[in-house]
Amino acid sequence: MRPSETLRSVLLSVASNKFRVFLTSLGIIIGTFTIIMVVGIGKAGEAQVADQYSRLSVESITIARARGSATSNTTAILSRDEALEMAEVLPHVEAVGVSTRTSSEIAANSTSTTATVMGINEAYAGITHIEPIYGSLFTDEDSLMRSRYAVLGYNVADYLFEGDLEAAIDQKILVKGASFTVVGVLDRIGGSGGITTGVSADSTSADDQVFIPYDVAVKYTSGTTRSGVSSAAQVTFMALASDIDSVQLAIEEIKEYIDDTIGSSDVYTVTDAGSVLESAQATARTMSSLLVAVAAVVLLVSGIGIMNVLMVAVQERTREIGILKSIGAARSTILVEFLLEAIFISAFGGMLGAGLSYLAPAALKWAGISFQASADGILLGIGFSVVTGVISGFYPAVKASGLKPIDALNYE
Repeated sequence: MRPSETLRSVLLSVASNKFRVFLTSLGIIIGTFTIIMVVGIGKAGEAQVADQYSRLSVESITIARARGSATSNTTAILSRDEALEMAEVLPHVEAVGVSTRTSSEIAANSTSTTATVMGINEAYAGITHIEPIYGSLFTDEDSLMRSRYAVLGYNVADYLFEGDLEAAIDQKILVKGASFTVVGVLDRIGGSGGITTGVSADSTSADDQVFIPYDVAVKYTSGTTRSGVSSAAQVTFMALASDIDSVQLAIEEIKEYIDDTIGSSDVYTVTDAGSVLESAQATARTMSSLLVAVAAVVLLVSGIGIMNVLMVAVQERTREIGILKSIGAARSTILVEFLLEAIFISAFGGMLGAGLSYLAPAALKWAGISFQASADGILLGIGFSVVTGVISGFYPAVKASGLKPIDALNYE
């Protein structure tokens, strides 16, 4: 048979069983769609992680309270003053910033949203490159004076003031019921997929955060202890090494300082920005890989369905196979015909799944999940579907091509 006749035979077989082909490819559609979604969500997650740390200097070092059974019950805590003193007594530490993080309802006029509230000092703003495009940043003196000033992230200002960012300056907002004056608005960082709208309360991006002076946060939003460190919120210190070559020396000095000050350096984790970013992105990639594996299982189950349908097709067309062989059709021709049918079903399902993925941003928008479309995800999804078709169609194709003409013609 000529290739054109083989292809025509495949198309006729598919056309005569449209509904069965669609049901068979349904699993492929779902599997392909799932893979594309997983890859897109994974890429958005990696982008969000990169965004989170993009403002950090390469010389920055994060000092955070360790989590785990060995440290969770200890009362040892590094006070704010003790942490800030490191910049004066440690030779390889240039500056130390402090931040406290809570979540609060933010309101302006008749508009309100929930956002992350960060209490920070000037050093923290310098290390993380927080620079307003409108207005200015508050100072440490403002913090000591308990001045209720606020700097809004891009998304927060955009939502509360309906896109007029500059108009937000000098306006009043409510943070946990307390009135704050907006003194600055940050530029947009973006890059996390771009499908979410409004403000994400769980976001770690500066776009979705409100920054206020640290001492003001301790008094109005976070609570305080005698050590000057928030007791109700997550407190993180950020140190800046004197230069990139001094990062490891600074880390060793910080650990030794913490050990001498509170008796154990294990209470805090001390990591440089590069290590934190690499670890966070590795976690995001691991989660994506696990989800892709789940999607691959869906495709495997779909492949079993394709194999079952083709096995039935072999039985239904046994006499046709016998006729083809009796008029000289080669075994390879029969093999290719059934294999092409399996590939057609899986490729058809793969393309429908890829087409369905274009609706994903609208669907995920309501769930607040970031999605970043990529050619890699589409190629991976369609590639998996085609491979599934080849593998699942091979055995039925071999069985069909191996039928003896006389047995096939006498089949009832």
